[in-house]
Amino acid sequence: MTARRLLLLGPPGAGKGTQAQRITEELGIPQISTGDMLRAAVQAGSEVGREAKGFMDAGELVPDRVVIGVAKDRLGQPDAREGFILDGFPRTSAQAQALDEMLPELGFALERCVAIRVDEEELVGRLLKRAEIEGRSDDNEESIRTRMGEYKAKTAPLISYYEAKGILVEVDGKGNVDEVAARIAAGLE
Repeated sequence: MTARRLLLLGPPGAGKGTQAQRITEELGIPQISTGDMLRAAVQAGSEVGREAKGFMDAGELVPDRVVIGVAKDRLGQPDAREGFILDGFPRTSAQAQALDEMLPELGFALERCVAIRVDEEELVGRLLKRAEIEGRSDDNEESIRTRMGEYKAKTAPLISYYEAKGILVEVDGKGNVDEVAARIAAGLE
């Protein structure tokens, strides 16, 4: 694999987290997820972390400007200098444009956007099975379909955005973990 500054896109249940962990182990670069970034910023007590904590404690969505600030702080850390895998950021067009503005300031560019495609009915089945195995009451069919709708409305448009930039690789997410990993590896060459 040659690309080392990556973004993984895909609907809930597509396997982004699993595949990001595999790439992390193979390339020795950090997986950077929105949730992890926010929790780390809060724990560190940074200015943007304190601001994020206020929204999180109130049960509100953290606004784009705060998420973008947290992402810039995280991408500026030494372990991200040699590469990273973004998982869950950017989620909106505004966040994608902000990422495009911040990366040159940090001295690098996004090299690949890997979009994992999976049929919605298969995803619903995967997530319901995961909910049963893990005892997750928040993963019921209604909440899953709501999250799918959010993904389609807000995040799926990023596929066209990164395709227009010439860095999109679409990967079939059907099959076992190893099969999907092999398709992603081929797309990163």
